Amino acid sequence: MQHENLQEDKYLAVLVGMNHTGKNNEMDIEASMIELEELAQAAGVEVVATAIQNRAAVNAVFYIGKGKVEEIKQLCDTEGANLVIFNDELSGSQIRNLEEALGVDVLDRTALILDIFALRATTKEAKLQVELAQLRYRLPRLSGLGRKLSRLGAGIGTRGPGETKLETDRRHILRRIDGIREELREVKKHREVQRSKRIKSEIPIVALVGYTNAGKSTLMNSLLRMSENYQQDREVFAEDMLFATLEVSLRKLVFPDQLEFLLTDTVGFVGKLPHDLVDAFKATLEEVRYADLLLHVVDVSNENYQQQVSTTLKVLKELGVESKSMVTVYNKMDRAENLAEVQRNENTLFISALSRTNLDGLIEKIREEIGTKLVETDFLIPYTKGGIAAQLHEEAQVLSSDYIEEGILLKAKLPTEIFEKYRGFERK
Repeated sequence: MQHENLQEDKYLAVLVGMNHTGKNNEMDIEASMIELEELAQAAGVEVVATAIQNRAAVNAVFYIGKGKVEEIKQLCDTEGANLVIFNDELSGSQIRNLEEALGVDVLDRTALILDIFALRATTKEAKLQVELAQLRYRLPRLSGLGRKLSRLGAGIGTRGPGETKLETDRRHILRRIDGIREELREVKKHREVQRSKRIKSEIPIVALVGYTNAGKSTLMNSLLRMSENYQQDREVFAEDMLFATLEVSLRKLVFPDQLEFLLTDTVGFVGKLPHDLVDAFKATLEEVRYADLLLHVVDVSNENYQQQVSTTLKVLKELGVESKSMVTVYNKMDRAENLAEVQRNENTLFISALSRTNLDGLIEKIREEIGTKLVETDFLIPYTKGGIAAQLHEEAQVLSSDYIEEGILLKAKLPTEIFEKYRGFERK
């Protein structure tokens, strides 16, 4: 029977992690397991138990040791679990062996993330990218996933865009992969045309990057509300959950003193982000390459924020943009207890996107990086040149005006290039 949505099914899961002793892990095992639980919850799964094994090397048959398999089987029986989720990527044979030994469905972290992406994808491009990543993940695991793939729409771990059944025939999958790549090439051509138009407009591009759930979408909405061209229907979806949205949003923002830029959101990153997923979303993430400024949004209230920063910088390096101009924006400062410990420099800011704390400072930092440099000065316009005073009112922000014996005295703030036109009237 095909599942129409997650809420109709009750998934009770045991989470399993491997602490690779003697190995320099990307993430602390406890932090990684907490994140795995959040990922499971984002997929509609209730976590009933967690098990961690300390082991130097993986078991080729079960990934974990045979004794640990027995322990997890007992956990499943005791807690009534119908799903086991591993924190690392498993081979097809390991999945098959574990399912036979445990008597329940088995997922790995990669399949779980792909499943969440399948649920969140709404645009044609996002659906194609997710399906491509799913097919590339499943292709080398056909022998292990055969039973699962044979159940049409069998729920978590088998969902895909449109809930279509994935063929287990290798040749069919390869043909579908080629077809998706061709469709994505067409999407990319369209994206390049749109990008070319933006480049010709010479409007700077600012890209929000960062870990999932760091507050990028909330920040985008808060900046939109402060923009002079704000419209409510231009806001983006924002929710306190991992991978709340996969859509890349692009909005034009207008602020006083001729500050205009395009603000783009990007897919959030996560620890152990599947390589196939990064590869599939590269066309979307390419927008970052054309940005004039990156705003690296960090949830500073998260005790593992430093690991999240490292993960984000690692992905940015894979995209070849690590040397771009970047400002680190420490978000959720109102919920953080460790602000005094955070390293600071001229390219770091502390904000709260939700309460809009210090967003004025962020806007000024953006202006400093990509905006027009402003000059504030006094101009003395002779009465015989009244037309010049009128022009200044149109092209500059006039802060005050006074009529004195020598002429019209204006205090104004204006861009450097416009100031050059009126330099001769500057009051010495």
